[in-house]
Amino acid sequence: MKWKGVIFDLDGTLLDTLTDLAVAGNATLDHFGFPSHPVDAYRYFVGEGLKTLMQRIVPESSSTDEELALYMKKFVEIYSRNWNEQSAPYKGIPEMVSALSATGLQLAVLSNKPHDFTRVCVEAFFQDNPFAFVFGQREGVANKPDPAGALEIAEKMGLTPEELLYVGDTATDMQTGNSAGMKTIGVLWGFRDRQELEENKAWKIAATPAEVVSYATQSC
Repeated sequence: MKWKGVIFDLDGTLLDTLTDLAVAGNATLDHFGFPSHPVDAYRYFVGEGLKTLMQRIVPESSSTDEELALYMKKFVEIYSRNWNEQSAPYKGIPEMVSALSATGLQLAVLSNKPHDFTRVCVEAFFQDNPFAFVFGQREGVANKPDPAGALEIAEKMGLTPEELLYVGDTATDMQTGNSAGMKTIGVLWGFRDRQELEENKAWKIAATPAEVVSYATQSC
């Protein structure tokens, strides 16, 4: 049996968005008088939703729900202006997406990035938009690693979880796909390392986008 669909994480998997996220995060911190963080530190701050990002970057003493709501609002305001200044697909990603789409596989994006930003990024960087479904963080749907979003996509595609691959760069992604009953591919060009992916039971590890194509076009 062949795989019938692939679900991708966005940040750190399809797109290198780290610098723009860090710039917006540090600008938010500066606005509220907090110290900033090195860009590379954001590799471990992002990935689990906007509220969690704010909790991780602000001082612990300033993280009530009311305060976090203010920080999140400011971040969205800033990020809406700079989200595409340095972000771009990783090398080989457009070719990977085109190759997978040409095989007839159904493709989708599932991110913990706010839904509107997720859609804007996909539309901007994948103008042919081969993705049947593009979902970010949405009200009423639990964030990854909860499998709800992945299972929703499977249902909308008319596929079983066993017919789908989930591709991402973090523990959160591996946990999401595994919890949904999908095989997971961890990618090494993103925000985290091989050890994290292996410890979270990645089915395969891909060092290049071409390897994702190879795994996705072999038999289940």
